Amino acid sequence: MLIVGTPVGSGMQVFGLIGNPVEHSLSPPMHEAAYEAVGLDARYVTFEPDPDRLETALDGAAALGVSGLNVTIPFKQDVFDLVEADDLARRIGAVNTIDFSTDPPRGYNTDAAGVTRALDHNGVAVEGADAVVVGAGGAGRAVAFALADAGTSVHVANRTVERAEELAAAVGGETTAGGLDSLERVREADLLVNATSVGMEEDASPVPAEYLHGDLAVMDAVYAPIETRLLRDAAAAGADTVDGAWMLLFQGVEAFERWTGHEAPVEAMNEALRARL
Repeated sequence: MLIVGTPVGSGMQVFGLIGNPVEHSLSPPMHEAAYEAVGLDARYVTFEPDPDRLETALDGAAALGVSGLNVTIPFKQDVFDLVEADDLARRIGAVNTIDFSTDPPRGYNTDAAGVTRALDHNGVAVEGADAVVVGAGGAGRAVAFALADAGTSVHVANRTVERAEELAAAVGGETTAGGLDSLERVREADLLVNATSVGMEEDASPVPAEYLHGDLAVMDAVYAPIETRLLRDAAAAGADTVDGAWMLLFQGVEAFERWTGHEAPVEAMNEALRARL
């Protein structure tokens, strides 16, 4: 199913998003702002393919000359076997960006770059830092791999300990794991990242406020609301805070640069994104 947008003309590049649902995605305005800022003749459209016909949908996109696609829930794992995933995407086990300029199409995970680029943009040093990552799902995997690759010591805390241990083993190195009772490690950490959905639907935090402190940087993957309970508690404790919109922005920035070869107009993309939040 194609969500109707601006008509596509001859010579125009087409990028887009596949997922279900996609009607409330913030990616279209962010990417369209980037095309306008750099003078690129391109459009960004959204698709909701039948889950049972995903391979047909990707073949159709390639046949129609689509240049690139972002991938969101529930297809990030499903597309993994349908593209040639790069090393990082293979390690994370999920693809969120497809480049159709090669045959077979190449698959990437730009969520990882979204993490490190968001932290760097906000002045948070990660190399040599001690980090606690809350959550071992899809977002948690991207965060853990991204931080470990950047030289961060990572501890994964998850409600299901076995899942945290599996992620820690996959990341390797000195990565450790534990249950939510291990969150007390935040007291001594340099960086805390919430990679769960806690705080999205309710005014709740995944981390007790008494564990937060002034020498901590806190990033929340949740971007709606933009100011979560965790970030409010962190600010009250004197910690530096990075909201989830920065992660969303920089995964899009990374995808844009991979697709187009242009340096992304970060300011324009950020303004378009935050205008919709």
